[in-house]
Amino acid sequence: MATDLTAPRTAARPDVASIQRRTLRLLFTTQIIGGIGVTIGIAVGALLAARIAGTAVAGVAQSAGVVGAALLAVPVTRIMARHGRRPGLVLAYAVGAVGGLLVVLAAATRWVPLLFLGMLLFGGGTAANLQARYTAVDLAEPARRGRQLSLIVWATTIGAVAAPNFAALADRVTTGWGLPPLAGPFAFSAAAFVLAAVVLLGLLRPDPLLTARRLAAADAPAADAPPAADAPPAADAPPAADATAAAVAAEAPAAGGGATPAAAPVTVRAPRGAGMRAAWSVVRGQPAARLGIAAVAVGHLVMVAVMAMTPVRLGESHADADVLRLVGIVLSLHIAGMYAFSPVVGWLTDRLGRRAVILGGVGLLLAACAVAGTAGHHTPRLSVGLVLLGLGWSGTMVAGSTLLSESVAAEVRPSVQGLSDLIMGLAGAGAAVVSGFVMQFAGYPVLTLLAAVAAAPLVALALRPVPTGAPDEEG
Repeated sequence: MATDLTAPRTAARPDVASIQRRTLRLLFTTQIIGGIGVTIGIAVGALLAARIAGTAVAGVAQSAGVVGAALLAVPVTRIMARHGRRPGLVLAYAVGAVGGLLVVLAAATRWVPLLFLGMLLFGGGTAANLQARYTAVDLAEPARRGRQLSLIVWATTIGAVAAPNFAALADRVTTGWGLPPLAGPFAFSAAAFVLAAVVLLGLLRPDPLLTARRLAAADAPAADAPPAADAPPAADAPPAADATAAAVAAEAPAAGGGATPAAAPVTVRAPRGAGMRAAWSVVRGQPAARLGIAAVAVGHLVMVAVMAMTPVRLGESHADADVLRLVGIVLSLHIAGMYAFSPVVGWLTDRLGRRAVILGGVGLLLAACAVAGTAGHHTPRLSVGLVLLGLGWSGTMVAGSTLLSESVAAEVRPSVQGLSDLIMGLAGAGAAVVSGFVMQFAGYPVLTLLAAVAAAPLVALALRPVPTGAPDEEG
């Protein structure tokens, strides 16, 4: 039997289902760990800032974490675009850990600029948690993308519920070590971020994004066809299939002694045109991507605007002794609406379609504004409004993120997702700042009305027919 020794050896196709199951388990675990770290900071950040810098700037210090998460999305996704998901997630958690330690140092020295810098970097933990949801769908089957993305979003619920208990424990323990009050939870957050980073660094192999690129390149109809002699190479052409395959094979655990070695070492090049400018160009030319980003950003803007001023609204009609208890109950119900039902939202996203769930989410946001804005001082009705607000956010977040991820090619997907998180974070930070002024000069009902007006254009955008398939899947 003759053997053609000149034929190039190709890397074996990986077991995608096995890699995806492993990735989901790992992300679910690290999302809980990271969620605990983030929520601890949110729980005590404003109190610590008020003690160090005064009540007037406590909200600004808290917003620094939101802005930090948005800004860090840019370098993190650039790294992901060049080297895969693992180094990007590890970097984000590492930056969050440094931020937590700087906040501890600021609490000990009572140096306000250091506090703001620490809170800004602390947003790295949030940036990592947000990017994890996209990592979950790199290798997901099209019919299960919504459910698998929502599973990682749901994991945040566990961290959010457990975090307050850890905050109190960490404060008691670290106070005995000599740390100032309320500084210990941030030290605990830093430790949680380091743990999540170490787990991802050691176990997120093979990298799901690199694997997805390898499969997209291998399945491309013209991947092996030589270009025409007079045709220049495309500026945004994806890396060659053999280069991407070599990148995945190099970091994947050995499948056994019979693995076929690569014919020769291959240098992997980062995809060209994978920055924010290229991401913006892709989004401008892809209606489905525009809808996905708009759904995520608008849903987040409306949620933050209304939620941020709800404690102030409760303070207008209840005594100080009851406000904290009622705020805890109402916001707990709101968080349950945001995260607890996300698996159901993901299932509906796969069953009914992305645009249908986006429209449902917008409808819930509008209903939430109507119920909360007309609740007056009736706390149970206000609570219903906040639950609807959380459910609406979940619908736009899960369906919008899923639609965005499957609407762009793998080469630019991390950059487009980073652009989405940047826009979402800035929209939320802007809504938090503006909502305070609206609340002071016009009141809570006007605030909810303006939030509803901001959400209304998303209905028209979602009703426009758009293609939902990814370019690397439909050619």
